[in-house]
Amino acid sequence: MSMEEAHQLLREWVPNERLQLHMKQVAALMKAWAVEKEGGDAKTAQAWELAGLLHDADWEKYPDSHCKKIIEELERRNIDPSVIHCIASHGPKYFGVEPETKMDHMIYVFDELSGFIHAASLIRPMGYEGMDTKSVLKKLKTLSFAAQVNREDISDAISRVDQTLEEIIQFILEHQKEVR
Repeated sequence: MSMEEAHQLLREWVPNERLQLHMKQVAALMKAWAVEKEGGDAKTAQAWELAGLLHDADWEKYPDSHCKKIIEELERRNIDPSVIHCIASHGPKYFGVEPETKMDHMIYVFDELSGFIHAASLIRPMGYEGMDTKSVLKKLKTLSFAAQVNREDISDAISRVDQTLEEIIQFILEHQKEVR
């Protein structure tokens, strides 16, 4: 699947522009991580990006079948099984698929935390400008802020990778602010 086809699928399946933005942000983070931290080639970067872009494609239209519908669609299109597994593992306690590869682990790390950081940017007069790791950590401790974001999922995801929460927050701040 080309990225153009993936974006077309995104537009068809996800009418909510805010959800589209979240998915684009996770895609950008996944691609940047694959290249910068994993030394991935263009094919690897595209697989990571594709998983990020489509991980929540069925959330809005099929909330009771989240992950199942997009996985069925991607299987029908003969998409790389590693991309399908990555999407299936982005919420292990919800979907019953454990992250196995680095790609799987990073989508789990980025999903909730990316959305949380974006929510924090929306309440700031200058958005992402001037936002730092310390302010994000402070907001994470404020349980009433972005209460729908599961802090336990963030902690679990971070515990499965070799980076600190601070390092991941900094990476997200550097890479997601320009995504539209």
